[in-house]
Amino acid sequence: MIKDQLEEVRENIRRACARAGRNPDEVTLIAVSKTKPVPMLEEAYDAGARDFGENKVQELVAKEPQLPEDIRWHMIGHLQRNKVHQVLGKAVLIHSVDSLRLAEQIEADAAKKGLDVDILLEVNVAREESKFGFFLEEVEDAVRTISAFPHVHIRGLMTIAPFVENPEENREIFKKLYQFAVDIGRKNIDNVTMDVLSMGMTGDYQVAVEEGATMVRVGTGIFGAR
Repeated sequence: MIKDQLEEVRENIRRACARAGRNPDEVTLIAVSKTKPVPMLEEAYDAGARDFGENKVQELVAKEPQLPEDIRWHMIGHLQRNKVHQVLGKAVLIHSVDSLRLAEQIEADAAKKGLDVDILLEVNVAREESKFGFFLEEVEDAVRTISAFPHVHIRGLMTIAPFVENPEENREIFKKLYQFAVDIGRKNIDNVTMDVLSMGMTGDYQVAVEEGATMVRVGTGIFGAR
């Protein structure tokens, strides 16, 4: 079942890329494995999945040693500052850097461990009160501040769009973030690239791909409902 659903998601990504005139190789599918038991992750791994996303530090830390070493773990959930040290060296990318204080903590812990850490800034494009993240007008200042941190490297932006019945309702949000990333990229800020746009989940990833997503985070579409 997981194999079939994974293939269906991949096919949908290929079709969305075709509609947008994009190369499907530009899009990384992250299998969101939060709350899922290790055997389900093994099934996805056997079907070719290598990028897995976890929302909680304790889940990522518990699953990582039980699974093959070539898996790329992504921290996609809200990260508390006191848990940062547990994730460093395990996650290839932290998608959910939603404040300067969190970035400062990542820098401090990375310096202690002698590590370089790739991050995305989480942007609350829709300005939802229930969501974390920078507002669009705050992002450039944050980027410029964090760009001075020697151990932290901004690779792009992430957003969690509103939960909607019709994915078309989120198209403008994805468009806005894409255009914003392009604008920031043109400013050539040292130690900052805008290569990664992490946007789109099970309900709207096809629209996100059409609007420039380079990473989509799909859980239910692969593993089924929780």
